Amino acid sequence: MVTVAKEMERQNFKLPLLIGGATTSKIHTVVKVDPVYSGSVVYVLDASKSVPVASSLLSEGQKEAFHINTKKEYEEMRVAHASRKETKQYISLEEARKNKQKVNWAETNITKPSFLGTKTFTDFPLEKLVDYIDWTPFFQTWQLKGKYPTIFEDEFVGTEAKKLHNDALAMIDKVIAEKSLQASAIVGFYPANTVNSDDIEVYTDESRSKLLTTFHHLRQQNKKGTNIPNHSLADYIAPKETGIADYIGSFAVTAGKGIEKIVAQYEKEHDDYNSILIKAVADRFAEAFAEYMHAIVRKELWGYAKDESLDNEALIREKYQGIRPAPGYPACPEHTEKGTIWELMDVEQETGIKITESYAMYPAAAVSGLYFSHPDSKYFGLGKIQKDQVEDYARRKGMTFEEAEKWLSPTLAYGV
Repeated sequence: MVTVAKEMERQNFKLPLLIGGATTSKIHTVVKVDPVYSGSVVYVLDASKSVPVASSLLSEGQKEAFHINTKKEYEEMRVAHASRKETKQYISLEEARKNKQKVNWAETNITKPSFLGTKTFTDFPLEKLVDYIDWTPFFQTWQLKGKYPTIFEDEFVGTEAKKLHNDALAMIDKVIAEKSLQASAIVGFYPANTVNSDDIEVYTDESRSKLLTTFHHLRQQNKKGTNIPNHSLADYIAPKETGIADYIGSFAVTAGKGIEKIVAQYEKEHDDYNSILIKAVADRFAEAFAEYMHAIVRKELWGYAKDESLDNEALIREKYQGIRPAPGYPACPEHTEKGTIWELMDVEQETGIKITESYAMYPAAAVSGLYFSHPDSKYFGLGKIQKDQVEDYARRKGMTFEEAEKWLSPTLAYGV
């Protein structure tokens, strides 16, 4: 978004730029996007609220005042945000690495996966995934606040939520009966060890003599309280110097193959509701597939939790051992690591899931990431990082400093 805004400014655009969607926020728009474009930049929470904004920006009698007032509001928000940031303290990357999570590797039981390399699942039965669906995010997609299933009892949105859920269930029955959506997945397991604190080396075989690829991770740099570590995902793989043989997993799943044809038909019929509904259903199936595959990995394919017995609620609450962080999410927010997963497992060839030049997945109803088995592993948010880590990351990734800043832009604790 920042890159687009900069390019609009470079080409002397005058068009308004509206920012919105599930992964955006007003403060990100205010701090990162608005300052680099002199034209109107407006954060819009959802599509329904874009109409009055667009009307104000198009009106000859309102657009100048709207532009000035918005710029003034955003400037005041930036000043307030900057003053709050000054209260946060950061430490150097060297200090953060000294304060990494302490793991007792000598007493850690490491399970070797049942196979090394990859396994592909093609045309996976969608009916096996229905019980793994987490419905709460589905309602959030439609701006209905509440947790499933208690949302049905809400006096304001309960009736609408129930109707929406029934429509989704009918859509699920339809795609299963017609086999109009297809699901595919690939998982892989590899010998691995951590080097240089934040890199995970992946090896071709158990001799660990030949490097296959390297995953590069980032470390929290905000100052922590006593006995609270600065986390990095690399902390959950045994350091090479320990001599301990450890492993890492990777995966990519989709439940969106065939969706273009369905959406095209609904759009041809001007049926916007079902066009959105099928996308939301496919997204829920993809997340359910990721949950299902992770369970199979824990209990069978990797087998480090063979005796696990959890219901869907416990799965949603992540009560299991191990994690599956995804590039672009809080613990590993830098998207180019997705490219490493694609090369490692030949994901596009095996599953049909593509990644764009900006590392978005296509079909969009897809999930990818890494598997960590260590019992101490947990999800965390990276937070903001300092320039010394950006420089170090650029060196480790073989990027220029400017490239690293571009990809790490949302996580920078300093202005660019």
